Amino acid sequence: MAELTLKNDRTRLPLKFSSFYELYKRFLKDHGCKWHDVSKLLSVVAEILFDVDGTCSKILGKSSRARSSVKDDKDGHLVYWPGYVMGARYKIIDTLGEGTFGKVVEVKDLELEHRMALKIIKNVEKYREAAKLEINVLEKLADVDPDCKNLCVKMLDWFEYHGHMCIAFEMLGQSVFDFLKDNNYQPYPLEQVRHISYQLVYSVMFLHDNKLTHTDLKPENILFVDSDYEVVSVYTSSKKTHDLRRVKRSDVRLIDFGSATFDHEHHSTIVSTRHYRAPEVILELGWSQPCDVWSIGCIMFELYLGITLFQTHDNREHLAMMERILGPIPYRMARKTRTKYFYHGKLDWEEKSSAGRYVRENCKPLLRYLLNNNEEARQLFDLIARMLEYEPSQRVTLRDALKHPFFNKLPPHQRLGNERARSHSLSR
Repeated sequence: MAELTLKNDRTRLPLKFSSFYELYKRFLKDHGCKWHDVSKLLSVVAEILFDVDGTCSKILGKSSRARSSVKDDKDGHLVYWPGYVMGARYKIIDTLGEGTFGKVVEVKDLELEHRMALKIIKNVEKYREAAKLEINVLEKLADVDPDCKNLCVKMLDWFEYHGHMCIAFEMLGQSVFDFLKDNNYQPYPLEQVRHISYQLVYSVMFLHDNKLTHTDLKPENILFVDSDYEVVSVYTSSKKTHDLRRVKRSDVRLIDFGSATFDHEHHSTIVSTRHYRAPEVILELGWSQPCDVWSIGCIMFELYLGITLFQTHDNREHLAMMERILGPIPYRMARKTRTKYFYHGKLDWEEKSSAGRYVRENCKPLLRYLLNNNEEARQLFDLIARMLEYEPSQRVTLRDALKHPFFNKLPPHQRLGNERARSHSLSR
């Protein structure tokens, strides 16, 4: 290693960054400063030659050359860059994704020397409070299932960073939605639809057994443990071949508990992402755990066909699609709702309008979506139909769903054990 000569003419080896890190942390503590942002010094560390006896105080004089202190953009997102270190521990590697809540980044834990996903919540009060609720749910889940045998994502740490709630998770692969999108919306093979659906039902049943409703089930919130894939060539009906991605392992984890609600807590009027929203939610009739079952039915359809079952952004049109696919909405629900979508118990919908034509041309009775008429596909659609019962009380429970014939062909190594009691209370 080359030697460096400092201005006091004493010859020393260059200090390792880890040593500098500890030295500067002690320096700040001794001077009553908070150790909060070593990352702003990274751009000048390589230029600084300092004496381990204390001349690193020169750094403070050079701070104007470093990046400025913690900043947020106009939307409340933390401004960061590759190499940025948060809380003296988490070094940002790359951005994995973002949403209305904030961003998810890949970080390296400098203390434990491994990588994880860090969810950085916007510095906005409502998102900060929602994150605190999510942390509470994740901590309760960890108390009951510390080994994550019920397939809910594992929270590794959480902290607040300059107004940003941050939650560290195990690193996972792509969501089943992103994989589908990157695969040109080619559907998953039936055996993978079965395995993913089984895991989803099993995981959400764990939540329901513990008096918790997820309320935001969708393909984006189901992540592969490992989304490594192989490319396979398939023949089309025109006798041409095209390449498709096939995920090698279909093990998944359930994520995003930011909207999860315990039975005894206040239930917001509207929950769920539009395409996966149950009719009782749209009609404002109140909701409970069966709204998750409806969402799972929509997800299973999407895994099988590669398309969204209810592709709309309007309540009335959404209800019209339901009637086109599943038949008339029950009179009791139509009469009970205080919304304006029904007239004398029937959906107020103009069939001959442009919207009416759109629904008629783009939606059809559920069974007509079958890609083939083999027994396994019919079993899948029978289970989906049971999950898409209008009346929440008539909808199949997830415990019964696991016993459905569609899951009979699941290989033994993909089955999940029920040896542990699943009824511990998670209530806050």
